[in-house]
Amino acid sequence: MPMQCYVCAKSPTFGNTISHAHNIRSRKFYPNLQRIRIMENGTVKRIRICTRCLRSGKVQKAV
Repeated sequence: MPMQCYVCAKSPTFGNTISHAHNIRSRKFYPNLQRIRIMENGTVKRIRICTRCLRSGKVQKAV
């Protein structure tokens, strides 16, 4: 399963870490993904979803 949101396809982005001495290193920013079970077309599926999509109710959680 890739490190990306099932709904909005949010994935890691790249940036820089800059120290006080202005030394620059590359780094990754990871999305806050949660593993949940959802109901899709009458079946239960286990997916990774970002907290923004989870909070806004874009999927129906399986009970």
